[in-house]
Amino acid sequence: MTEAITPFILDIPETQLDDLKRRLDATRWPERETVGDWSQGAPLAKVRALCDHWRHRYDWRRCEARLNGFGQFKTEIDGLGFHFLHVRSPEPNALPLVITHGWPGSVIEFTKVIGPLTDPAAHGGSAADAFHVVAPSLPGYGFSDKPAETGWGLSRIAGAWTTLMGRLGYDRWVAQGGDWGAGVTTAIGLAKPKGCIAVHVNMPMARPTPEEAANPTAAEKAALEAMAHYRDAESGYAKQQSTRPQTLGYGLLDSPVGQAAWIYEKMWAWTDNEGAPEDALGVDEMLDNIMLYWLPGAAASSARLYWESLGAMREAKLELPAGVSLYPKEIIRASRRWAERTMTNIIHWNELPRGGHFAAWEEPDLFVQELRDCFRKVR
Repeated sequence: MTEAITPFILDIPETQLDDLKRRLDATRWPERETVGDWSQGAPLAKVRALCDHWRHRYDWRRCEARLNGFGQFKTEIDGLGFHFLHVRSPEPNALPLVITHGWPGSVIEFTKVIGPLTDPAAHGGSAADAFHVVAPSLPGYGFSDKPAETGWGLSRIAGAWTTLMGRLGYDRWVAQGGDWGAGVTTAIGLAKPKGCIAVHVNMPMARPTPEEAANPTAAEKAALEAMAHYRDAESGYAKQQSTRPQTLGYGLLDSPVGQAAWIYEKMWAWTDNEGAPEDALGVDEMLDNIMLYWLPGAAASSARLYWESLGAMREAKLELPAGVSLYPKEIIRASRRWAERTMTNIIHWNELPRGGHFAAWEEPDLFVQELRDCFRKVR
């Protein structure tokens, strides 16, 4: 195994982009849904409009140049090659931060916040709040390698991130994440590796006790209702990905429309919008994210994280200083009293006025301020 860190330059062959166009042109479309809403899934008219834009107006080279402009790298850890963005702050006393995405996201989620985090003085903030930002792609996601064996669950990924931060020369750092990134970040906190001084999540892994569920506050009652809706109407994707990721992969890797619709529906369900995903996110940026699944063929490999870890999440005492930011349209929300049973050293807790599951992507200004406020307490 080599510990080398090598620059990674994206330069997708034109033949791959031509193949995408050919497949979009050859799509066999289903009939339209028999309802007037999203209750049967992403509506035909919406998906056709998205894919028409993808085929005729979307520019991958714009996204490619932006990612290359940040600084992309790869390194091998525990036998697997990991892709990551690494953007150093111009401020010498910046605090190193490893930030982790989830499904169906990617490092695209963080492209709006990297500038304000690394160079706050240039974005109306204080130089004292600067971060060096490390944004890895989860194993099997984006341009990280696909595991060829079982065992790449949250704890192993957390260990890889700890190794990565040490390899980059950071001996004092913090971690942040949402969705699977919150699971990885929590696993880092539970392990208490040397060097990690605090963590922050925007989807805390906390559930009520039966007694708490029976006597909820008004906010907790709303959270319980949202959890029930997720369980009953929104979680089919997780059951499929946690049980049969391989079977799912055949269709999604073969059909760009299938891959796009699989992700686009979650952009509708999980963002803070007025009825359409485009209320919260731009069409091009949603397609940028979809391309990080389509181009590397990551549908099956990304889904396997559910097979590895969905049933392995455990409640354990997180003693490291921890921050929590709750966004109103998060799919699973926890109250502070639920969280305090497992997060015993909460240094920051805030409930935001807007935003959903993709916090950094949807509300970059709020997200940046949350990280500044939280980690200012441990600098």
